[in-house]
Amino acid sequence: MTLPPLGHYLGALRESTPLVHCMTNFVAMNSSANLVLAVGASPAMLHAIEEAPAFTELAGALSINIGTISPSWAKAMLACADVARRRSIPWVLDPVAVGATAYRRELCEQLLALEPTVIRANASEVLALAGLESQGRGVDAAPTTHDVEAAAMALAKRQRCVVAMTGERDVVTDGTRHLHIDGGHALMPRVTTLGCGLSAIVAGFVAASPSAALEASTAALAAFAEAGRDAGERARGPGSFQVELIDALYRLTPAALSQAGSTCVTFKGREGDQP
Repeated sequence: MTLPPLGHYLGALRESTPLVHCMTNFVAMNSSANLVLAVGASPAMLHAIEEAPAFTELAGALSINIGTISPSWAKAMLACADVARRRSIPWVLDPVAVGATAYRRELCEQLLALEPTVIRANASEVLALAGLESQGRGVDAAPTTHDVEAAAMALAKRQRCVVAMTGERDVVTDGTRHLHIDGGHALMPRVTTLGCGLSAIVAGFVAASPSAALEASTAALAAFAEAGRDAGERARGPGSFQVELIDALYRLTPAALSQAGSTCVTFKGREGDQP
């Protein structure tokens, strides 16, 4: 597999400035909106069942994050995901701490039935969705089991979607093709809601390139990793890192992303290839 220069997908996003409907959690709303704006898309945060499904019809993509769910939000999320499925609007599922409670697992089972375009999750969340045993504590869990990557591929194949699994090394797979992305910075896990914002950014990239969800998701994760690397070189700690990350995403050019992608993204092959 030969990826086009990843800057192509950042350029497509900035040219189209897609509207991203972000159904995210209370903690992440402000930071996610700023990250989406910085990369070049347009965020909107709506949750009310009375208007959110109709708004989804106007959006270029939908991002659903279950971090602070409630019955009313869950009902609206399911309705919006159904609109996205029926209208062929790409949507991203961020199954925050899905393995922590039965309520989260049941909601994610319902959302998975509505065919997300991309699942953006950490390793413990991927394991939970794939039905494997996990000792994950929730948002910060990072299992080191040797079969996490295989679980991501199995989940992608079962759901016929892209799985973008983030961690110390990111993995993007559609169940057949899989890629590794290296980069970022050690301060990234020290700032809350960055993963939530990344899910919304993935939605923006896929909205701009809907026929290339794997490649667009890879570009989104590579852009975030490169911006994180840049921000880490300038930051003095977690507080300044968050501000620097917004600025780094804003400064990132398609040419710089293509150059970074040529070194930080590794194609690991197709199903059946030797790792």
